[in-house]
Amino acid sequence: MPTVLVVEDEERIRELLRSYLERAGLEVLSTGSGAHAIQLARSTAPDLLVLDLRLPDVPGEVVASEIRQFLPVPTLMLTAKSSEQDRIRGLELGADDYVTKPFSPRELVLRVEAILRRSAHGVTGPGPVSYGDGELVIDADRREVQVRGESVELTPTEWGILVSLARVPGRVYSRYELINKVRGFEFEGYERTIDSHVKNLRRKVERDSRQPAIVETVLGAGYRLRLTPDA
Repeated sequence: MPTVLVVEDEERIRELLRSYLERAGLEVLSTGSGAHAIQLARSTAPDLLVLDLRLPDVPGEVVASEIRQFLPVPTLMLTAKSSEQDRIRGLELGADDYVTKPFSPRELVLRVEAILRRSAHGVTGPGPVSYGDGELVIDADRREVQVRGESVELTPTEWGILVSLARVPGRVYSRYELINKVRGFEFEGYERTIDSHVKNLRRKVERDSRQPAIVETVLGAGYRLRLTPDA
């Protein structure tokens, strides 16, 4: 049974989320404290984090950053902040989804379930595939990525983007295509949010700025994988 850690300072909302998530068959841990959330994440290793950004003790952004240092847990950010810049900021911090208050508990549960499916199953494939003379190796069976021999930890959304691009290397995928391939539905119409995920992905797979980009931007069109599959 997947475990969801809910971090929300408003008790009414926290208990509402617990009720709906448990009804969906999920185990729920909850707290209204950012500091306690970090401790819980360290001791229980939850499968997903539902995180309010406005917490009374530690800002949600700091909580997310601290937890990601020891646990690459998928994260759904929950907040009253609704501007596009706030959404982009949350995604840049590694969030896999973003829901603003007020929200539909049923929709939130569906989003949680979608993230858990992506995280648990990823994208199946016939063993590791190598690109660019071994520069990039994707093992879909194990859900592992290596760049120049070093393992890279990706969030479910980053993984989905990379695997989608790698299906047809060199093909340009629009933001709309990537959003729908990765999430399975149009994400509130904000196609530009994919830019934040691609930025995070690049930060992880393109650590050496002296090397050519692995994921290329095609101005006005979208993104593509520069590398070609090895024979």
